[in-house]
Amino acid sequence: MTKADLIESVYLKTGFSKKESAEIVEMVFDLIKGTLEKGEKIKIAGFGNFVVKEKDSRRGRNPQTGDEIEITSRRILTFKPSQVLKSCINDAD
Repeated sequence: MTKADLIESVYLKTGFSKKESAEIVEMVFDLIKGTLEKGEKIKIAGFGNFVVKEKDSRRGRNPQTGDEIEITSRRILTFKPSQVLKSCINDAD
């Protein structure tokens, strides 16, 4: 599913115009993005949790040359689905 598909679904289910539906979808994504940029957790009941984690710098190895390299510290985004979502996915079979 693409962002355009999400906008189309909101348009069909709510009766808002396509422009309003696009604004709503964009607004939700902007809220999620802004919250994650601040390092805050997002918990959506019945769906799952988005968490930003800090990874320390570490030594790595270039697989092509075998040379050791320094992998810089960075922030990563993880998603843990809720039990409800896991059940929905597994019961869909």
